[in-house]
Amino acid sequence: MLEGAVGSRYAGALFEIAERDGNIDKLEQELDNIRDTIKGSRDLEKVMFYSQVDPSEKKAILKSIFKDQISGITFNFLFLLIDRQRETFLNSIVSTFKGLAYKARNTEQVQVTSAVELNGKEKADLEKSLEKLTGKKVQSSYSVDPLLIGGVMVRIGDRIIDGSVRNKLASVREHLRQIS
Repeated sequence: MLEGAVGSRYAGALFEIAERDGNIDKLEQELDNIRDTIKGSRDLEKVMFYSQVDPSEKKAILKSIFKDQISGITFNFLFLLIDRQRETFLNSIVSTFKGLAYKARNTEQVQVTSAVELNGKEKADLEKSLEKLTGKKVQSSYSVDPLLIGGVMVRIGDRIIDGSVRNKLASVREHLRQIS
């Protein structure tokens, strides 16, 4: 609950600045880079999210790592999070910011899981269908899960469209249980 509220407040404020300055894409990339870098290093993650580390040390570490990679706005934002002891909410803030950016671009983020790797034409056809369904541009990420047996499962926000063979078999099994 608190994480969502904090994420919304800080991401919303940063998004307003990014929108005003016309650099939503740039800030989104910078935030992704920061989040991925911190997630990729267990030691850095411990230092950044441990409250006993002095805030000035955290700032110095961020300056040394991201010196030529992020803008002053992003540095100021990170330093604000550190000063207010909100750096542990970074993942929530980045996710919320990305959601606001997708909404501003009229884009929907879609996760597609298939039983086998989809080829280029299959991906293009699926994306075209999803754009028609949502009325928005889609940005898709793909993964493979052989347990689906066949078909695809699509996640659009909090909606799931399950067209997998596994799901269909489960439906048949449930129907057979009910009639026997």
